[in-house]
Amino acid sequence: MFTPMLHRLARLLIPPVASGLLLALAFPPFDIESLAWIGMVPLLLAIRGSSWKTAFGQGWLAGLLFFSVTLYWVINAMHEYGKMPFAASFCVMLLLAGYCALYVGSFCAVLAAVPDRRGPLRTWTAPALWAALEWVRTYLFSGFPWALLGYSQYHNLTVIQMADVTGVYGVSFILVLANVVIARVADAVLARTADPERRAPLPWVAAPLAALLLAGIVAYGQWRLSPQRDSASDQTVRIGLVQPNVDQAQKWDAAYRRDTIDRLKRLTLQIADGADLVIWPEAATPFLFDVETTYKEELLAFVRDRGVPLLFGSPAVESQTAGQLRLLNSAYLASGDGVVLDRYDKSHLVPFGEYIPLKSILSFLDKLVVGIGDFVPGPGPRVLGAPGGRLGIVICFEVIFPDLVRQFVDQGAEYMVAITNDAWFGQSGAPYQHFAMVVFRAVENRIAFARAANTGISGFIDAEGHILRTTDLFVEGALSGEVRTGGPRTFYTAYGDLFAKFCVILTLFVAAAARYRDFRRAQKDARRLHARRSESPPGYPPDEF
Repeated sequence: MFTPMLHRLARLLIPPVASGLLLALAFPPFDIESLAWIGMVPLLLAIRGSSWKTAFGQGWLAGLLFFSVTLYWVINAMHEYGKMPFAASFCVMLLLAGYCALYVGSFCAVLAAVPDRRGPLRTWTAPALWAALEWVRTYLFSGFPWALLGYSQYHNLTVIQMADVTGVYGVSFILVLANVVIARVADAVLARTADPERRAPLPWVAAPLAALLLAGIVAYGQWRLSPQRDSASDQTVRIGLVQPNVDQAQKWDAAYRRDTIDRLKRLTLQIADGADLVIWPEAATPFLFDVETTYKEELLAFVRDRGVPLLFGSPAVESQTAGQLRLLNSAYLASGDGVVLDRYDKSHLVPFGEYIPLKSILSFLDKLVVGIGDFVPGPGPRVLGAPGGRLGIVICFEVIFPDLVRQFVDQGAEYMVAITNDAWFGQSGAPYQHFAMVVFRAVENRIAFARAANTGISGFIDAEGHILRTTDLFVEGALSGEVRTGGPRTFYTAYGDLFAKFCVILTLFVAAAARYRDFRRAQKDARRLHARRSESPPGYPPDEF
């Protein structure tokens, strides 16, 4: 009695569990990127022929495991720095993973609810549906586009060069397409193995077309990675990065203020000579730059003495009401003669980290915001005049939003700087996952990045996505490198998420067409049944006709 139940339970649970774990292993810190090309196959095989409810449940389970593994760093941030009990922190992580898993569940449910009896069409609409859902996740509820499937390929530079046209969503598309084709081949082979008399159809059209598309993507990537211009004519700017490795618990403790300032100065002296610009990380100064004038003058005097422009993160005070500071998470640019030239204010804040959404309702979560006050968003992307050319700055969380970075380049940024404080993540995969997204922002817009992080990873990425130099995690460091400025304007920079929007339109059209087809079929069946009943002999039970 129990054996069939256990067998059915195993068939329901094992495939999504396998897919969830395989996909997680494709991401940092594991970085087995090849698994992303096959990781969805068990799940796709499991949902064939299932009801949409069963498919949703299996997809949600796969997504829950995948996001739980990739987002486990949330526990560290909440427990160590939010001072939440471990059990509560674990529940918060599960809640976030469960929300992200809804998109995987929806993907499976739509595939099951809108079956394509002709096969090849579904092969192409499935990856479009996945890309569309990733695009929705980028914006819905302020957006959380962490661990998009395409990011697993950040080391696979040949494949990801297509991102300068499609963005990261195109890379996700080709990965899902590969999984779907492999699943269709596996389904046909398994069916023929189980029943040699059965002629299960192989994807004779879809598989060659998918292989041809992948070959084109690889050829395009190789062309993009080949020298495109005379390197002797390139304009470069020499940048020094400072990684102070200040413990998050000590960052705003007055007892450690002097030690932090002296550490920043000491590391700066190691890379100041010959640098056109020195960069400190997000919120590097352990004081409010605009308010605490003594420390402000000390910092500017240090800049004047060295004669090297400095870009540094420090909170800016917008206002103070009822004893509560309202802050901007800002980056200041000071010239080599100690004059503050400009400031960029972070516009896309971290929910529950820098502000509480719906605070009148969720005021009990105030304790999750650790720091010196509540932050308010800045006015939006804008470029700054800096050494070597026009500079775009993204602060921490902002770099995970493709269109936000695109806007800086569209406004004329010639190179990009990312400053961040990843100390919240602890020794987890999150700093590596965060860094991987910068590779895509560089490729999408063909623009070089310099990244300064408090605890790491700091480093340089060129316009083709090569990771040139990096620091280790949780060590003091000072790094120098040259950044190439300028570059060709990409299709993605000019038109943004056009590919993702096309995927949204395509999936909506296919879903509507399928529902209309079902509606027409139901009408036809109803007319046929009515005709049969009309032709029935008098007194003959129609239900038995």
